[in-house]
Amino acid sequence: MAENEKLTILHLMDLLLDRTDHDHIMTADMICTALEKEYDVVCSRKTVYRDIARLKEYGLKIGQLRGSTPGYYIEKRPFELAELKLLVDAVQSSKFITEQKSRELIKKLGKLTSQENSKQLQRQVYIYNRPKTINDAIYQNVDTIHDAIRENRQVTFRYLEWTMKKELRQRHEGRLYHISPWSLTWDDENYYLVGYDQEAEKIKHYRVDKIQDISVTHDKRLGREQFRDFDLAAYAKKTFGMYGGEDTRVTLLCEEQLAGVIIDRFGKDIMMIPKDEHTFSVTVLVTVSPQFFGWITGIGTGIRITGPEHVKAAYKAHLQNVEGMYA
Repeated sequence: MAENEKLTILHLMDLLLDRTDHDHIMTADMICTALEKEYDVVCSRKTVYRDIARLKEYGLKIGQLRGSTPGYYIEKRPFELAELKLLVDAVQSSKFITEQKSRELIKKLGKLTSQENSKQLQRQVYIYNRPKTINDAIYQNVDTIHDAIRENRQVTFRYLEWTMKKELRQRHEGRLYHISPWSLTWDDENYYLVGYDQEAEKIKHYRVDKIQDISVTHDKRLGREQFRDFDLAAYAKKTFGMYGGEDTRVTLLCEEQLAGVIIDRFGKDIMMIPKDEHTFSVTVLVTVSPQFFGWITGIGTGIRITGPEHVKAAYKAHLQNVEGMYA
């Protein structure tokens, strides 16, 4: 095949992928006109028929309409439009992806469908108004963490926090954190590094978008024993909003209409014991923290902590402290 013929068939493939779908077809004459106008390629309908046959042999799913409005179009793509819309929703709603990167990713997703369908993806961008991270380094952070996990190495970084001036500052006066990374997880629309802190001798988690100056060290990871039977899903269930606290098995007395709330939070494997016709008891492992107490309070009078006593006392003190602020 001559070089110009190779280019013609590639340009033809690009045209079909970019311009056509079931609702937007191109006739052989339209294809010839577009090839000449945009690529300075002169061809005939016979050439188009031949090259389309070759593209079909190659595996490109090209459909053909006959009759009064004949033409060709891409019949099947790796991603359906509905699937791309789901991906766009995920990108746009993810707080850890910056506004600029969201636009870039959505534009790239649009390349996986026709120009007309791509407009539907772009329109969705303006439906949402969610807060986004401002840290573009998150992508480098994620790659570095994956590299460290793959190479079985520790990482060092500085950790950021917000001030009331809406400025990010380094925690602990810029002290370097030395962490053995074991996993990345996505919780409450944020990306977290889950790793072992040798100094504290415990598993901790860190918001990836608040990590700064991360680098992989030459030190081997620690915490293998702690992570041997580690269940990341269970860790996320018991840790409300990824806030730290003491892990405790807490018993809750709940009204029947809250069964779905409990299952959504802790999963279907928990044991729900009926107490009477309208209530049930459930014991769950949680990280006792202000976030957990806030979750209980938000549900209202349909749920009550029945044990252990020190958690009941802590919750009562929490409520009294809050009430005291409005006395």
